[in-house]
Amino acid sequence: MSGHSKWHNIQAKKSKTDAKRGKIFTKLGKEIMIAAKNGGSSLETNGKLRDVVAKAKANNMPMDTITRAIKKGSGEMEGVNYEEIVYEGYGPAGTAVIVNALTDNKNRTAANVRYAFTKNGGNMGSTGCVSFMFQQKGVIVIEKTDEMDEDEMMMMALDAGAEDFSSEEEVFEITTSPEDFSTVREALEGEGLEFLEADIKMVPDTYTAIDEEAAVKFQKMIDALEDDDDVQDVYHNADFPEG
Repeated sequence: MSGHSKWHNIQAKKSKTDAKRGKIFTKLGKEIMIAAKNGGSSLETNGKLRDVVAKAKANNMPMDTITRAIKKGSGEMEGVNYEEIVYEGYGPAGTAVIVNALTDNKNRTAANVRYAFTKNGGNMGSTGCVSFMFQQKGVIVIEKTDEMDEDEMMMMALDAGAEDFSSEEEVFEITTSPEDFSTVREALEGEGLEFLEADIKMVPDTYTAIDEEAAVKFQKMIDALEDDDDVQDVYHNADFPEG
């Protein structure tokens, strides 16, 4: 598995999200609402809610906005009823793409996602057409600093229950099973570590290298999908060219 391409894709996504802070807050608010709806409003008993709130705080989401989303999700305040939907399809050069959406209008979302695919050289497929190429994993990304010792970081991660640890050029990337993600995240947080990313993701088993022409189309498709208010996450197996 190409560590370079994983971090490259995370970097590309992070630069996009930094530029769209308000949109990110909206999407995180929906995630918080769903977590509170499914597991209750208590951070002590709802591990999924703890994870999403930690992610929201890492993105500098104000605490009153987080609290309001929890109340809407748990029914203490009136809120929109969102439904979780997963779309699958193919991007340029046969790349595999999974789109997670939270929507109050399935017809609108399906039409918008289909349009983003077809306009940029891809096509939406049936359920299950590409998901077999991915595994659900907890992924924690930590920016390297001069004070960090790689061996110590690795032992800390593995002792906390991580499955894998890799050292990339600028970051450490820690992989966990979905079941152990919360435990590992909280253990590392307890050691005073801050995360660039910490989330449960669909991680591809292998990556598909694409050329620059396909990369331009692919990025336009990703941008169109991520600009859609109904789309929460986009996962893919494209390995972008260097540069």
